[in-house]
Amino acid sequence: MAKDSYLVGLIGSGIGPSLSPALHEREADRQGLRCLYRLIDIDTLGVPPEAVGDLVRAARDLGFDGLNITHPCKQLVIEHLDALAPQAEALGAVNTVVFEDGRAVGHNTDVTGFAASFARGLPDASLERVVQLGAGGAGAAVAHAMLTLGAERVTVVDALADRAADLAAGLNRHFGAGRAAAAAPDQLAQLLGSADGIVHATPTGMAAHPGLPFPAELLHPHLWVAEVVYRPLETELLRAARAGGCATLDGGGMAVFQAADAFRLFTGREPDSGRMLADIAELAGGVESSVSKAV
Repeated sequence: MAKDSYLVGLIGSGIGPSLSPALHEREADRQGLRCLYRLIDIDTLGVPPEAVGDLVRAARDLGFDGLNITHPCKQLVIEHLDALAPQAEALGAVNTVVFEDGRAVGHNTDVTGFAASFARGLPDASLERVVQLGAGGAGAAVAHAMLTLGAERVTVVDALADRAADLAAGLNRHFGAGRAAAAAPDQLAQLLGSADGIVHATPTGMAAHPGLPFPAELLHPHLWVAEVVYRPLETELLRAARAGGCATLDGGGMAVFQAADAFRLFTGREPDSGRMLADIAELAGGVESSVSKAV
């Protein structure tokens, strides 16, 4: 008999502004389910990211049905899981953990979430030369998504040279030689000059990490700009990009589509992503027109 009550949560740093609880609980309510979604903020708890294993075990023992995992724990959590879905294994990053028969199984819904958002919001974007800023857990997911969508070449830029090189190497193994490359931040100006678009996949711009990830002068009207951050929905980068005449994609769509995929994993029920898109427009505050155009 199918369950009608679920206990899930989110583990991460600085997650107080997250809209995940509202997205999951609202959709559950509409489906006649009870869903309690808890925030497990490592900053509030005063524990390091490496404590994610202890938190996952505690949640399992306390009867949680599953967890979402976000920055900075998406890669650290892997060694504490019993199994990985193929997508998560290929990425080396997990954003969803489902507890099944006492086992913790890792999934990644960021790839499908970003791909669905990009296809909906920037369907005619040129994908010959894509630059991606950020090679962490979210970065791995969106790079896979871009290459799956048909990007000819993705150049990954990260302050940690080894992390960018490792991601590019993994992408080339998965998608074919020459599809990805790594670069240092001091190469960003040159790269953006000839790029079709940039995907921003670092925490910069989040409520807890305000600011621009790179100088606004590097933007030009022939560049599309896709954002992973969704709270706030309009980041400083997106404001600068729109002012510079760039086509833009905010992070709201990725947040909704990855949440919808996670909801399906947690409950076995089919979510209504259209209703959830309306939810995030309302929850983020007066941005429905930008969401409908840009996710």
